Amino acid sequence: MIDAMALLFPNVAKTGAVTVRVAVSYLSEQSDPGGGRWFWSYHVRVENDGDEPLQLVEREWRIVDAEGRAYDVRGEGVVGEMPLIMPGESFDYVSGCPLATSHGSMSGSYRLLDSEGRDIHAAIPAFDLVGPPAEVEK
Repeated sequence: MIDAMALLFPNVAKTGAVTVRVAVSYLSEQSDPGGGRWFWSYHVRVENDGDEPLQLVEREWRIVDAEGRAYDVRGEGVVGEMPLIMPGESFDYVSGCPLATSHGSMSGSYRLLDSEGRDIHAAIPAFDLVGPPAEVEK
């Protein structure tokens, strides 16, 4: 049997009752390799496999480009929301990442709160940002 979720979201991290899945796509139409700009979109699904609601309140990303420069991004919620994810449900969103190099990587974590206000730190799986072979820097 084919695992459709693994095909759709090849990058997966499970932390307790939280599963985070990520799919990434290079966007050639928003990239300008000649101008030193490459752009990716990433689709994230946060699943609540537990038995109580969880609210996603904070995100933290580490973005590393091909030259080893690291960028830390931290902020409230995701895409302007602090979603409440009910048991057995998920929250999906899409965002993007520009780089000045043809490849890099991203990883991070979410801070969620349970119904008692306790912190849960859920890992975001590491994933690569890779441009098409013709556009990869030598």
